[in-house]
Formats: sequence, C-alpha cells, structure tokens
Amino acid sequence: MALGASQAEFDGNGFSHVWINDIDKDACKTFAHNLHIDETGVFCCDASKMNFNRLPPIDGLVFGFPCNDFSVVGEKLGMAGQFGGLYQWGVRALRAQKPLFFVAENVGGLATSGNAMEIITTALRRSGYEVSKQLYRFEEYGVPQSRHRIVFIGFRNDLRISYEHPEPTTKDNPVSSSAALDGIPSDANNNELTNQSQIVIERLKHIRPGENVFTAKLPDHLQLNMKSNAKISQIYRRLNPDKPSYTVTGSGGGGTHIYHWKEHRALTNRERARLQSFPDSFEFLGGKESVRRQIGMAVPPKGARVIFESVLKVLVERGIGSQC
Repeated sequence: MALGASQAEFDGNGFSHVWINDIDKDACKTFAHNLHIDETGVFCCDASKMNFNRLPPIDGLVFGFPCNDFSVVGEKLGMAGQFGGLYQWGVRALRAQKPLFFVAENVGGLATSGNAMEIITTALRRSGYEVSKQLYRFEEYGVPQSRHRIVFIGFRNDLRISYEHPEPTTKDNPVSSSAALDGIPSDANNNELTNQSQIVIERLKHIRPGENVFTAKLPDHLQLNMKSNAKISQIYRRLNPDKPSYTVTGSGGGGTHIYHWKEHRALTNRERARLQSFPDSFEFLGGKESVRRQIGMAVPPKGARVIFESVLKVLVERGIGSQC
C-alpha cells in the first residue's frame, strides 16, 4: 500500500511518506530502501511500542492490520486469535493523530468472521470518521491475480465527505499470468530459481495448467493424501497462463510456492512480485524466504494506487491541501 500511495497522483498532487512502522526487520529495510524514507522515520517494532502522540503529524494513515486470524486458509480464530485485535493500534493512531483520512485493509474472510467486521467498523467510526468499506477483487483493477480484500476508507467527520469507491478497470479484460510474467530481465533482482527435488519435478510433469496435485491424474506413488477441499487446493497447483494467477501467499512449504504452467518449477520471487504488480525496480531485502513472505503479505500496489488516486481526487476537488 505504501508503494501504491507514493505512485498516486491527481492534478499535479501526490502523497509523500512521513513515517512507517512494521515489526519485521527485513520489511522495514525494504520500505526504507525503495521508498526513500529517512531512517528516523522507520520504526521497526511492535505497534504497542509506538507513541503516536509524539510522532510528526500526518494527513493520512494507511494500515493493513494482520489478516492471519481472518484468512480462509488459516485457523479462522477471528478476534480470539493472536492477531485478531491488532486493528486497535490503527484506531489508537487515528485518535492520537486525527489525520484527514485513513485506508485500512484485510482479507475478504473478515466479512464472515463472526461480528469482527461490525466491531472494527464501529471502532473506526467512534474514532471520528465517516467509514465506507468494500470488497475489492484486485483482478478487476489491473492486478494479474485473483486477490480479494476488504478495504476500509475513512474521512474525518468534520470534512463531511461522502466517499464512493472507484469502479473496476479490468473487470471484462483481466491481465493473465502469462502476460504478467513476460519479459522479466535476466538480471532482475529477487529472481533466483528454487532447487526442485526430483519427486516434485515428476509430479509437475503430470499436472496440467490450472490443475493441482489432487485434480491431476498422478501415478499412485506420486499422489498425496486426499482432503475435503482438494479441488480448490493450491498444493502443487500450476498457473493457468490465460487467466490471472490464484492468490499469492507468504507461504511456500508443502507445495504452495505457485508453479509455472509449462516449466517444471516453482515461481521465483520476482515472478511472484510481478503477479502482485510490483515493478522490477522494487527490490525486496532479506533472505529468500523473508522476501517470499513480504511479497505474499503485501497489497498489490497497482490496486492500491487506484484507491489512493480516488482518495486524492476527493481531497483536491474539495480544496483540502495542495499536496498531502
């Protein structure tokens, strides 16, 4: 989201970053390296250690509170989980800083996680904001990946802004995974191949584009134990070159790397970043697994840019600041 915000522009106006907080050290280094944020503006710590009242003032707050406990592929612990209540630190930042607007993001599973959506929306509104929310299907916004996320947009009550979410841009002509992965430079960063074991290669030889290890016709010695959700499983699932990718995640073990539709291998981190709509110039720092996690946990910047440009348009047309 930070990259999408920095790319957004409307009528000569744009956003610049003031400070960033993340608990992951490699993610903090990636932020600073790519977004040119001074080290004094990068706070690499648990959000509970932040004193938002002492930070420089901001016009907008952007936060993606951890989605683990609301994800459909997790244990679905919701508010009772380790991460479920972490949205509260975004709320505390809003109450301390009182910015003009905020943008917050979480997985689509939040909508079916008990009363979590109602609790979070109420807390955001009680912080002094007019809140609207929408499920974004990012493949409808230029992202070559089927990725569905709840996005909350809030404007401070005194601004009296009624916000309308941007319309899809590629609903009828989504970008395919093959188009997204075309033309990656040989010297692109984060593009190291994964060493595949022989048994993985043998499995992939029997799996056609779009199939996974459970829907393909594999010999007995290559099969895995069947599970109830096998048909939608991402385990050893190959991409369909003519469609957007399935959801890129931060995991990679047990056959969840995402696999090329033709070559018998997992995707590189740069290819995964392409599916997330990151430009090749964006360099992720850290070890290979850390980079994979950073990519999988990110919001696609191309989709984020559409959202931030719609927010910027509202602010500029209302004459609120020449540049945020």
